[in-house]
Amino acid sequence: MRLENRRSAYDSESARRSAARDDEEVRVTQDAPEQRPAPTEPTSGAPTRTGAPTAAATPAPAAKALRGYRRIAIVTLVVSLSITAVVGIVTLLSGDFGEVQGRVLGTTLLIAGASILALCHLSVVGRPVRVVGFVGLGASAVALVIGLLLIWTPWYDNGGGWPDDLWRWFGITSIVAASLAHANLLLQLSGRRRSAVRIALAITLAAIAVVAVMLVLPLISEWTIPGGDGGEYWRWFGVIAIIDALGTIVLPVVALLVREQPAASADSAAAGATDAAGGPTFDDGRAEASAPDALEQRIARLTERTGLDRTALLEAALDDFEARRSA
Repeated sequence: MRLENRRSAYDSESARRSAARDDEEVRVTQDAPEQRPAPTEPTSGAPTRTGAPTAAATPAPAAKALRGYRRIAIVTLVVSLSITAVVGIVTLLSGDFGEVQGRVLGTTLLIAGASILALCHLSVVGRPVRVVGFVGLGASAVALVIGLLLIWTPWYDNGGGWPDDLWRWFGITSIVAASLAHANLLLQLSGRRRSAVRIALAITLAAIAVVAVMLVLPLISEWTIPGGDGGEYWRWFGVIAIIDALGTIVLPVVALLVREQPAASADSAAAGATDAAGGPTFDDGRAEASAPDALEQRIARLTERTGLDRTALLEAALDDFEARRSA
């Protein structure tokens, strides 16, 4: 009986002391000023992670701006086509199609075409081949400005020489902008690893470039190229154009049919840093056991390779997953 009383008293005293310590720690924490941990510099002896996550964990302002530009292009396209439809309906109902109606119709069609080209160019602005998209946007803008000058300037008061030069440069810039838009749509497959897709992509891009050059040369040279008898020239143009069309049709089909290599295995093989179980490792050879860290490394590598931020990558993955589940 005495033993039980002593044990009960001992437990009560321990509980009281523990509560007193907790109260003291709470008071010290409340009284102490808030301190932020100082940033730590990596030491030379500390292991570094292969493909460690970077600042991609937060949405990049560039990705938000890119989505805004795409939205503007889509809205412009819809508005232009709507105005074109309204002008066409009014013209058919009223039976009056004059110079002003023709210029308005031409302007809206020109802006709609420029918006379509801009959407094609913007499709690669978030990727490593973004320079091609920027060049295409520039060519489209120049073609749009020249086209608007041709539509709204009363050339019949100018003697006739100046519009010929503008028409020629409008044709040149339009060919360049359309060819780059064509190439940018196919360059979305530039991240594929399968040799069949990469070879087909290279051949098709080369055909697009040759077709564009063969169309631009006569305009630049004022038709001294191909000369008087251009039958051979245009026959070769037809051959390259057929290869261009074939690659444009076949390449997306091949990309769908050929199974892509898993990103994790391809990246691990390229880095040469996997342990015996196939998991990612540190640079010093020590295996990394955390699955979330391995996932972050994959996201970081994809961010570096594609130029897309973490949010855009996750949205694309979720969209693809939902599409496959609903199919």
